[in-house]
Amino acid sequence: MVGRNQKSLALMATALLWGCSGTDTEEQPKARNPIPAATITVHSASQNETITAAGTVRLRRETELGFTTSGKVASVRYEEGDRVKRGALLAALDTSTVSADLESAKAERDRAEAEFGRIQSLYADGWVTKARLEQAEAALRSAKAQVNASGFASRTAQIVAPSNGIVLTRNVDSGQIVMAGTTALVLGETDKGFVLKVPLTDEDASRVRVGMRANVTISAVSDTPFEAVVSEKDGRADERTGTFEISFLLPANERLRSGQLGTVDIEVSRNNDGSIAVPATAIFGVRSGEGLVYVVDDKKRVKQRNVVIGELTDDSLEITAGLNDGDVVITRGVEKLRDGDRIQPIRTVK
Repeated sequence: MVGRNQKSLALMATALLWGCSGTDTEEQPKARNPIPAATITVHSASQNETITAAGTVRLRRETELGFTTSGKVASVRYEEGDRVKRGALLAALDTSTVSADLESAKAERDRAEAEFGRIQSLYADGWVTKARLEQAEAALRSAKAQVNASGFASRTAQIVAPSNGIVLTRNVDSGQIVMAGTTALVLGETDKGFVLKVPLTDEDASRVRVGMRANVTISAVSDTPFEAVVSEKDGRADERTGTFEISFLLPANERLRSGQLGTVDIEVSRNNDGSIAVPATAIFGVRSGEGLVYVVDDKKRVKQRNVVIGELTDDSLEITAGLNDGDVVITRGVEKLRDGDRIQPIRTVK
């Protein structure tokens, strides 16, 4: 009896061992070999683009010149388009009245000086008060100031060229009565060079910085583009057009003239909205603006990740959420993969 029971227990133990062995085999599937797959390191969807715009050639410094006093124009020596040298006399007022005012001011100054000397002597002897002395001193200072003002008016009754340049605009003629501060001439200063002034929208202007290089084409000068550089940028928009004026400094060329038309090509970066660009072949399981991608970790294992799909560009999809700059994703072979698989990269695009 005992022998039979021992034999039965042995058979049961053997059966249990076989059962356990079978369960372990089912719970531990055979590991898959690395699967070949193409990968890409994703980056921001922001890329460079070229802005093309038209503009007008201008001298970099176009200075408005005028008289500081009112008067009658005696002479204007140059016409529009004439080239002038620094220090050249461009226009002058009739100085008859100005000279008379200066002589009158000098006479009043001399009288005030004599009066002040007399009052000063009387004050020293105690014949006048200090208040009377101060009054005489104030009158002398006023007379001297009037002489300075009349002298300035006499000196600035002439317009002299502040630099070498070209007369761009002439607004006065001999015999004309002008008011102080009226623009008589506009001088383009050739020493400062020429620029192409281009109006840009606020969005485009915000991506342009002083010092950036650009290619400019001016057909009246040459069909071959030449290199320019951004020299100035308006601090505020034009009230009428809403555009910002950008100045591109041009290389010296004898054929350049103010008023010529030109175009500029400047490369700028697109606005960065944080989106990521991936090839369309990397996306699977698309539904309602979302999809899946396989992201590769440091051990070459893949993991599904849900992403939000943005706009379709020429050769890629924009991912607005779910990926980070620098993530590595599978671009081909997604249909052969499942979570946790190891891959063998066949091509990595950086």
